[in-house]
Amino acid sequence: MPKYPSIFCAIFFTVLCGYSQTENLFCDQVKALKNVIKLHHYQPKTVNDSLSTHVFDLFIESLDEDRRLFSQSNIDTFETDRYQLDDYLTNENCEFIEKYATALSQRIELSKTIISNLQAEDFNYTGKDTLRFKPESRFSYFKDDDAVKNYWSKRLRYDILYTLVENDSVLGHIESDFITLEKNLKPKLIQKELCKLEELQNKLGSLDQFVKEAFLNALLHYHDPNSIYFNATEKEIFENALSNNQFSFGIITAKNDDGDIVIAHIAPGSAAYNDGNFEVNDVIKSLTANSETLETYCVSNQDVLAFTSDQKHNTIAFKIKKTDGSLKTIELTKTKTKIEENTVSGFIIENKAKVGYISIPSFYSDFESPNGLGLANDVAKELYKLQKENIEGLILDLRFNGGGSMKEATDLSGMFINRGPLSILKYNSGETFTVKDLNRGSLFNKPLIILVNNYSASASEFFAASMQDYNRAVVVGAATHGKASAQVILPLDENETLGYSKITVEKFYRVTGKSHQAEGVIPDIVLPNLYEGFRTQEQFSEFALTNDTISGIKKYPKLKKLPLEKLKKLSKSRVNNESTFESIKLLNKLILKNYFELDTSYLLTLNNVHSEMLNYRSQWNKINKPIDSYNSNLMVKNSAYTKEVVSYDEDQKLINQNTLKDIKNDIYIEEAYAILQDLLNLIPLK
Repeated sequence: MPKYPSIFCAIFFTVLCGYSQTENLFCDQVKALKNVIKLHHYQPKTVNDSLSTHVFDLFIESLDEDRRLFSQSNIDTFETDRYQLDDYLTNENCEFIEKYATALSQRIELSKTIISNLQAEDFNYTGKDTLRFKPESRFSYFKDDDAVKNYWSKRLRYDILYTLVENDSVLGHIESDFITLEKNLKPKLIQKELCKLEELQNKLGSLDQFVKEAFLNALLHYHDPNSIYFNATEKEIFENALSNNQFSFGIITAKNDDGDIVIAHIAPGSAAYNDGNFEVNDVIKSLTANSETLETYCVSNQDVLAFTSDQKHNTIAFKIKKTDGSLKTIELTKTKTKIEENTVSGFIIENKAKVGYISIPSFYSDFESPNGLGLANDVAKELYKLQKENIEGLILDLRFNGGGSMKEATDLSGMFINRGPLSILKYNSGETFTVKDLNRGSLFNKPLIILVNNYSASASEFFAASMQDYNRAVVVGAATHGKASAQVILPLDENETLGYSKITVEKFYRVTGKSHQAEGVIPDIVLPNLYEGFRTQEQFSEFALTNDTISGIKKYPKLKKLPLEKLKKLSKSRVNNESTFESIKLLNKLILKNYFELDTSYLLTLNNVHSEMLNYRSQWNKINKPIDSYNSNLMVKNSAYTKEVVSYDEDQKLINQNTLKDIKNDIYIEEAYAILQDLLNLIPLK
């Protein structure tokens, strides 16, 4: 019997209430998410044993992606839920989630204890143990705690040897002072691994929250890989990434090798820039807002971003450590800041012909503007400047453009065709809607080249496919990502207290009725691709929507066919005679062999690690040298208007100089220019 029963009961009741409230919140989230999926997802799936087993696998994988935490006995215990999750969902029973959070917490603590204890052990580097490298898909869960210890012992010893060779590739230097070097490096790498585990414990504010959101995401990912759960801060970060302006501090952070969060970049014109007290390489020690403090050591950069992006944290006190060791606490308030990544600039490329070049980073929009003016409007402005320079053609670069606003993609498409249908949307009801450009006339009617690669997705593919269907442009590069679906962000409840779902609500098709879903837009002219075989496209994602065809539009005002066969032949001849493209193909094979397909083993010794690293490094340097040193004959410059604007800002002047150099030395841009020159020769301007 407790000595103070009333106090004991009060404490017990408080704990029980807190537990009950968090469980009720999770149950409410699951119930609401299930309803949102059923009502709005393009292809909602039945809640049955099939859903249960697949959500189970996705959930377990998201908790321990590398299979470096759970033991096989944990998995055996979890297996009782494989065909029960659908019943839990139907009966609104949410108690199951606790055992996963508890088990993960215990396994993290065990790993931390094992890693910490290794500090006192003398590591053996004589070749007693064997290093085994194999594709990640073949990893198995730990058999027992001895297997955990064995793994971390090998992992840390390899990391130590790898780091020593990375710091000094001369084997004799390392061997002559190995004992001291190893002794100094070992505690640093052990602390680094401990920090990573603490980051996981603090992810999303707590391990419990991480586990619960992992389940919500597993439920969504079973329907398709592009449907995602967002908490309020994640929603804010996502929307900011697709905006041309945001309220922010203007600070971009990164984690350095010592585990510190440092300032990597300060946006010109931002709050931090105008304050004047912040500098690149300052270490951020803590962040405080509304009596809430985030100590940044052993916290992930993503969690720092989440804290600074939180709408409730408009003013934050930054405690920073300067490079001279002094500490400062600076209070800063967010201001409206232009997102540097989401801007476009037009450039002029000359050799024989004068052509325009615009790189489009994403299909961003201004969500606060009544008209939503974003990417398309910015391109129109740049195109106006370029046309005043009498360009004869245009290259639009959509490489690494992951998409964005479909409205912006539609508006951009309308700038290059007279008028007509652009795409067909299909909803979960089976109904379709034709997206049209209703504005007569086009902003630019001269020859057009569109550069794409494996990472061009969604809205990028919408635009490239539209231009291809109208014979309006020559698409050049590699097959695109293969995402032909659109998402909307929906709150899980009216009060927006349960979070949000970015959920797939429709598929879009080409005007022909064909789809690039899970296949990508196939370029008219394919170039050697560094990322070939990386399996990053949507077709390699579990539960990706399948490719299908619907009834297309038989008549639409497409232009005359382009001389693609002649262009392909001319391009192939150049590519086959260009050693840099051959180097790109060889580098691709080297990466595939040493990362994606690596399956080898060798004794754990300094000599063996040194030999493997130097062998790979020498191959990389030999192959990569012609790529790094490539210098085209193109002349790249700014438009007269941009040149004048840039001249007034030293920061922008430096950025501009680097951009001009990057464009000039990009072999893909040079080949796109050559193809455009061929097109001008074959179809002279009127």
